[in-house]
Amino acid sequence: MAHVQEIYGSMVFNEHVMKERLPKETYKSLVKTVREGKPLDIEVANVVAHAMKEWAIERGATHYTHWFQPLTGITSEKHDSFLDPVGDGTAIMTFSGKELVQGEPDASSFPSGGLRATFEARGYTTWDPTSFAFIKDEVLCIPTAFCSYTGEALDKKTPLLRSMNAVDKEAQRVLKYFGEDGHRVTTTVGAEQEYFLISEKDYVQRQDLIMTGRTLFGAPPSKGQELEEHYFGAIRPTVNNFMKEVDDDLWALGVSAKTKHNEVAPAQHELAPLFTNSNRAIDENLLTMEKMRLDASHHGLVCLTHEKPFEGINGSGKHNNWSLSYGKVNLLDPGDDPMDNLRFLVFLTCVVEAVDEYQELLRMSVASAGNDHRLGANEAPPAIISIFLGDELGAIVDSLISGKEYHSAEAVAMDLGVAVLPKFLKDNTDRNRTSPFAFTGNKFEFRMPGSGVNLSDCNMILNTAMAKSLKDFADAMGDVSGAEFEKKAIKYIKQTLTDHQRIIFNGNGYSEEWEKEAQRRGLANHRTTADALPCLISQKSIDLFEEFGVLNEAEVRSRYEVKLEKYNKLLNIEARVMIRMARRTYLPAISDYMADLASNITTVKSALSGADMTEHEKLLNIILNGFNCAAECVRELVKLHDATEAIEDPQEQANAYACKVIPAMEALRKEIDDLECVVERGYWPVPTYNDILFYA
Repeated sequence: MAHVQEIYGSMVFNEHVMKERLPKETYKSLVKTVREGKPLDIEVANVVAHAMKEWAIERGATHYTHWFQPLTGITSEKHDSFLDPVGDGTAIMTFSGKELVQGEPDASSFPSGGLRATFEARGYTTWDPTSFAFIKDEVLCIPTAFCSYTGEALDKKTPLLRSMNAVDKEAQRVLKYFGEDGHRVTTTVGAEQEYFLISEKDYVQRQDLIMTGRTLFGAPPSKGQELEEHYFGAIRPTVNNFMKEVDDDLWALGVSAKTKHNEVAPAQHELAPLFTNSNRAIDENLLTMEKMRLDASHHGLVCLTHEKPFEGINGSGKHNNWSLSYGKVNLLDPGDDPMDNLRFLVFLTCVVEAVDEYQELLRMSVASAGNDHRLGANEAPPAIISIFLGDELGAIVDSLISGKEYHSAEAVAMDLGVAVLPKFLKDNTDRNRTSPFAFTGNKFEFRMPGSGVNLSDCNMILNTAMAKSLKDFADAMGDVSGAEFEKKAIKYIKQTLTDHQRIIFNGNGYSEEWEKEAQRRGLANHRTTADALPCLISQKSIDLFEEFGVLNEAEVRSRYEVKLEKYNKLLNIEARVMIRMARRTYLPAISDYMADLASNITTVKSALSGADMTEHEKLLNIILNGFNCAAECVRELVKLHDATEAIEDPQEQANAYACKVIPAMEALRKEIDDLECVVERGYWPVPTYNDILFYA
């Protein structure tokens, strides 16, 4: 334990280090910026930059970088050394406040959705002091926002920070009614990260894994997850060594990696940190994925964060545990005092309203080519957004809506009059893994994000929608207080929950009955990314983002274009890889086996007149028919893929990929996978699921 305490945060320029190394007034000024969002003075930046450089050099850093999140969804960095030659053959190490605060990467080489043309290269990165700088691979990494020369946000971080400011402002308005003035409200996130670990020697033999992150071909393994023995099972030594290294690396970076275990599918695992404010949590999750990928290579492994790398077993998600708090007060904690309960019910009601009003935006925020394979596959939530509240909280909401007497879990009758609002126990509800958005005691678990996603988008949308609901509540309350406020608030809660009760569902989200019921309720069901993306540029969405200054219309439309382009590009790559593998890898191997089998039949018949080769001939016929069907599927896929590539309108192209190309890919896969089960193993050209998922 002493070792953990010693390394934890050792590579982070955190508040503890700042307090030790910065002058008292500089430290106070910087803390105000971090905690209260106050503007940063350039003189403060100069002092911080010098202290940061000295600290980083002491820990072996030679370079610094502005570490940012372009619209690719991953992180980017350009390294500059601290070195500054002085002209006499010597050099000093320098780092100014200006270099800390602002950088200038090439903005034309990142996706911008039309905000930047190729010749409009100038862009800026600017220091985000609310997320601590850290040292990685001898480089001082400074978390930054990224914007264009004309000021539009070109990254994931900037809109997230804007949304956090919006929800803080509106939450503070609501808290005034409860006499809780002047507190900075932050949204918090805990990101449960699922992933697969496979052997590097198998990975390098699979072009589909290398190029797309998932297996485009592969028959089900002889044993999958049906025995339910992998979940929470003993961790194999190679994986355990990997997990230890990841823990050490993350702890040094101040990432509070807390839980690690085997997940449901073979070769699948999970890492979960403690929650922290949304901005820092997302930075830390991106760091976590980077470290997992790097450290896996030290153990002869490859870390896969694709949402569905293997067909027929569970894919990987990233559960987004979201809440709001100020200081140590969790605003989604039911509490014990009646007034705490009223405050909780206000915030709960706003969540219900926000999720219902902007359900399509939330679905869109997790839409990707990979996640389409996972959502609705009876291993992850359906593509329909709903909220799980559990029996106790659900009963309270029902009572509020109906006006009937509420009975607690202990069968104690409680009047819903303002003076005796119901007290109810925390964590007295079951969990519902089929629900996309489930209340889990003092937070909501958004289960739809895929393993590899940047969580900024869904949290930005959730925060902004919540800000809208909180604003509507505060506007409706007006200038009231005391008993008048309590009466008005209860009335508002009842009416709002009544208006939005369709989004609440405590049953089995996997059932066919729920899909029919959801349709009857008028809930959206966008099964594919192509279906989900257009809602981003609806007037309702644009109005929401512009009202709270999170995104302007140009920024909204740029993100739609980027997401659409990425979807089309990924499907284009997958189709091309599939065609090439079928033509150059699978069909030649199948043909070789077929020829050898035919030769064997002929040889045996020649050597032994009248030999019964019926079974061999049946097998040969199966393989020949399968080969011909697969070859025909390749031709059909090529035709549809070529036609889709020729479509100029990006949305129409996406629709064609979703409705035509993907079914053709699935048809080709089925033919090849069926042949895998009958072709002799020595002829099969790549490692199978049996090989990949059950390594030593």
